[in-house]
Amino acid sequence: MTPPPSENLLRRLAGVNPTTAFIAALAVFLAGVFLPGIVGAALLFALGLALAALTFTTWPVQTPALRAVRVLMLVLLFAVSVAKAL
Repeated sequence: MTPPPSENLLRRLAGVNPTTAFIAALAVFLAGVFLPGIVGAALLFALGLALAALTFTTWPVQTPALRAVRVLMLVLLFAVSVAKAL
């Protein structure tokens, strides 16, 4: 019996080098900030969706303080995305 797709995804994500993941997220964020208009906003929004999915997936194992910080960072990222689109 094969594990559900979400479990396979979590196993693959657990194997990702944290430094590589950070540099990739930073590159997407900087591209989103520096690219003009809707293109930059779309990149920031896509990054926000990916980080929201990751936060939702790991929610049960996070401490309340870490949850608050992650939600605050997501709100700020989506606010920057909306501001960039306008």
